[in-house]
Amino acid sequence: MELSFSFIVPVYNRPNEIRELLQSLQAQTSQIPFEVVIVEDGSTESSEEIVQQFQNELSISYYKKNNTGPGDSRNFGMRQALGNYFIVLDSDCILPPDYLQIVYKALQQDYVHCFGGPDNAHETFSLIQKAINYAMTSVLSTGGIRGGKNSIDKFQPRSFNMGISKEAFENTKGFGNIHPGEDPDLTFRLWNKGYETRLIPDAFVYHKRRIDWSKFYAQVHKFGMVRPILNIWHPQTAKLTYWFPSVFCIGFVVASILAIMGVSAFLLLYVIYYLLVFIDAIFKTKSLVIALWAVLAVQIQFVGYGLGFLKSTVLLNFTRKKPQELFPNVFF
Repeated sequence: MELSFSFIVPVYNRPNEIRELLQSLQAQTSQIPFEVVIVEDGSTESSEEIVQQFQNELSISYYKKNNTGPGDSRNFGMRQALGNYFIVLDSDCILPPDYLQIVYKALQQDYVHCFGGPDNAHETFSLIQKAINYAMTSVLSTGGIRGGKNSIDKFQPRSFNMGISKEAFENTKGFGNIHPGEDPDLTFRLWNKGYETRLIPDAFVYHKRRIDWSKFYAQVHKFGMVRPILNIWHPQTAKLTYWFPSVFCIGFVVASILAIMGVSAFLLLYVIYYLLVFIDAIFKTKSLVIALWAVLAVQIQFVGYGLGFLKSTVLLNFTRKKPQELFPNVFF
């Protein structure tokens, strides 16, 4: 099968991000032809002027539409695309120069209708960005589900760095109208259709994540909120491990109370865990400061996700309301 690639990038009020992404696409060393489809999702800060600067350097299409969310915008872009294999990226990603060559070679050797790649922290990222990247990618904090080679679970591609064939897109109708959570939802529907997903470990992107601690908490809180919804939609994919952040948080409170009462053994387990995170982060990032921030990032991640998961689970199971009524802010 002769592959023709289309990069699909929704953008919302991030013109500077698009510039960096397009520069990295322009710098691809592979001679494999590709097109870029930019979908402006109801932005008030237009990227059109930035995109026009690359018209002579890249095969690029630019579309404007009303704000309907990233999932629907990706679907819109894939419907306009000319290629037979779509690579979906977030606008805050930067590609290494050999990215497309790595993807092409991997698909030629072992074709799959859907792949995902990891995210990495570029050397120019801030210390907090690097710490959050560690928390989001470490096996110790997420089990490696976002692209770790040692993932403890079947790999679920994430839409910041995800490839899907035109055939698979058409057979599944693409992403749903939930966000976040639209990427695992699509993965589960792909599996139900008989399609396989695979990690291409060397096809990583630099994921910039322009967020601060409060935004990070809000993001992981939403991640926790949507997981019980996905468990209802796809009950065969529900796992006890999804409860881990919630149990971790409850256990920390109990361990702290017991420590006040003179029983410190349980709290010691948490100290050991965070020490392991700290040591692992030093090894991975080569920075004492980033490792300290990484401990905080992991804590925020567990609390945000765990509370979101508990809240969503209780409301979904003890009210008669539909997810769209309970959590309208995660649906478009």
